[in-house]
Amino acid sequence: MLAILGLLTIVLLLYLVMAKKASPVVALIIVPIVTGLIGGLGLEIIDFMTEGIKSIATTGVMFIFAILFFGILMDAGTFRPIVNRLLRIAGNDPARVAVATALLAMIVHLDGSGAVTFLITVPAFIPMYDKLKMKRSTLACVVALAAGTMNILPWGGPTIRAATALDISVSELFNPLLVPVSVGLISVLIIAFILGRTERQVGDISLISIKDQETHDPELERPKLFWINILLILMAVATLLSGVAPPHVIFIIAFTIAISINYPNLRQQAERINAHAKSAMLMASILFAAGCFTGILKGSGMIEAMAEVAVTYLPESVGNHLPVITGVVSMPASLLFDPDSFYFGILPLLSTTATHFGGDSIEVGRAAIIGQMTTGFPVSPLTGATFLLIGLTGVDLGDHQRKTIPLAFLVTIIILIVSLMVGAITF
Repeated sequence: MLAILGLLTIVLLLYLVMAKKASPVVALIIVPIVTGLIGGLGLEIIDFMTEGIKSIATTGVMFIFAILFFGILMDAGTFRPIVNRLLRIAGNDPARVAVATALLAMIVHLDGSGAVTFLITVPAFIPMYDKLKMKRSTLACVVALAAGTMNILPWGGPTIRAATALDISVSELFNPLLVPVSVGLISVLIIAFILGRTERQVGDISLISIKDQETHDPELERPKLFWINILLILMAVATLLSGVAPPHVIFIIAFTIAISINYPNLRQQAERINAHAKSAMLMASILFAAGCFTGILKGSGMIEAMAEVAVTYLPESVGNHLPVITGVVSMPASLLFDPDSFYFGILPLLSTTATHFGGDSIEVGRAAIIGQMTTGFPVSPLTGATFLLIGLTGVDLGDHQRKTIPLAFLVTIIILIVSLMVGAITF
């Protein structure tokens, strides 16, 4: 009975979210409550929801303050000198232009927002691509690969969702993937170079500054604080990876220092927080709703029951290699599942099933984030960011997918292979 109710809960969640019958926040809360009541849980649901919310509270706090932290530094123009330098280095060489495109997308995507990455990177480089007669599909492809791979970072949406669904710390989930992801980013730069080299043509281009392409408020910029802000970023990331302090504490302190240094005026502080509050709270609301969802499914025993059924029917040859299988299908899964449905509906079932076969549930989580709505998000028709990217570049969705999907899948496989080599995922 519990297994059937669990399956019904996941199917209903997938249907409501993917068919756009309900928002993820509403579906994540209402569906498990209804199925839980059908299963006779009664007032126990309240306790399960409370425990679920408690389990993801620190992750939600981390995400809110990470968004505010990087948002403040973007407002202060911290990345502008780096961006302008990249544009100058690119010059007239299509190969260097493509590599500079990837580097810029990686830098801008530090805040974890695909929309911001596309809105800054694409307008900055479109004139260069057009004057050099480079294909805009190459621009869309390179930006997608860079942003997608960067989306695996600890404060990226997929990684936070996976950590929340598995009830583990972000550091525990991500840190073993540091080397594989770094290799993945290097592979993106190599792919960008190869794509650019194939488009080398005689062209003429004058240097273009991002100042002419990006809408910004000069009053908010703090060029004199550039090195202080860069040092603050390096210290925050280094502390995060070292595990000396939990992520939520790191970003709370980093945000406090960043806003105090860059905007000591109380009115400006309030304005900057309000400017970034919408994106921060939207994700936080989904995370807390997911806490309700996973809390009910775990507390009621639905996930455990489904895993036991899966173990009964899954061939041992499949069950023993679930992490690797998950890694292989993770990127294509972005075309079928939105992140909330996958990470809060499918991943807990996969991870619990893996433990029944003697595997490690956290490895399934690592395998999932190397492709599902990371390398796969900028090609998925389920994300608005994909349509923003093709809209800005003027590329047809089909053309973009045909060119980018094979390369995004290649990057995922490279990360998976390196993960196997370093032991982050075991075969």
